[in-house]
Amino acid sequence: MQFFAELLGPAWLPVWTLVKIVAIVLPVLVVVAYLTYAERKIIGWMQIRMGPNRVGFFGFRLWGLGQPIADAVKLMTKEIIIPSGSSKGLFLLAPVLAIAPAMAAWAVIPFTDTLVLANIDASLLYIMAITSMGVYGVVLAGWASNSKYAFLGGLRSAAQIVSYEIAMGFALVGVLMSAQSLNLVEIVEAQRGGFWQWYWLPLFPMFLVYLISGVAELNRAPFDVAEGESEIVAGFHVDYSGMAFAVFFLAEYANMILVSALTSLMFLGGWLSPVPFLPDGFFWMAAKMSFVLLLFLWFRATFPRYRYDQIMRLGWKVFIPVTLVWLVLMGAAMQTPLGSLFH
Repeated sequence: MQFFAELLGPAWLPVWTLVKIVAIVLPVLVVVAYLTYAERKIIGWMQIRMGPNRVGFFGFRLWGLGQPIADAVKLMTKEIIIPSGSSKGLFLLAPVLAIAPAMAAWAVIPFTDTLVLANIDASLLYIMAITSMGVYGVVLAGWASNSKYAFLGGLRSAAQIVSYEIAMGFALVGVLMSAQSLNLVEIVEAQRGGFWQWYWLPLFPMFLVYLISGVAELNRAPFDVAEGESEIVAGFHVDYSGMAFAVFFLAEYANMILVSALTSLMFLGGWLSPVPFLPDGFFWMAAKMSFVLLLFLWFRATFPRYRYDQIMRLGWKVFIPVTLVWLVLMGAAMQTPLGSLFH
């Protein structure tokens, strides 16, 4: 990529940057679309159901591979109904605020040591800052709808997101202490040497906290109380329809992929191969992300939904104390010969 940038010259740098942005955003959107298909097929297989198997291409069913495209066409042609008592500007702005951070965060995600849009020194800090803005979309959607059900769902979801974001942040502090860097490329390179050098092993409690907190922050089952149909109809997006409704789910699935990428980079060695004699590359990054995404789908098919008080107790009384205690113990151990275990 650097070669093409130098070949084109500084005048074409904005165009080249735009090309790279499109090269990242379009595949992410395609993966988001087919992640919904994979979710229905995988969970259907786990629950002895068929899943989508009708819509295909060129007159062939092809295992229902055309279902995401059919869903997209349906949602784009449906009318967006705006409640008469709502704040119309904020009502339409909320989905944008939900999906924009999920897309913007990909600017600093490295797929290999050279395949990254912006390799900045504080890339992890950028991701934590930009993704924390997604909660505004949830809160605005609930408030701007002028509906008690949507407002209650927005408050519940916002409280859950903020609570587990604290635990996720503390879990990442352990990674930063081990790697001594905020740069995602350097964090991955610090794990070089085989799968026993990846941070999931020395930071196993942090790995579990980050993974489970990621599920909770995404409002995914079994933490999807914001969409508790038996309690508050459908949560903060109950008054949305058509493409405005779809954008919230695009944001959810884009964030799923983002959390799987961050989990792979922070704890599973990113693009590094599990054994030194195999070459590194994008294949390993994709395989690790697919494994984490499979866990997300597996959780949804397996666990029942938790009560809201159970979710808050897990976040505030279990995860945050565990991460704080582990950080203290880790900091003390790093001042002794045992510190080599964390590097």
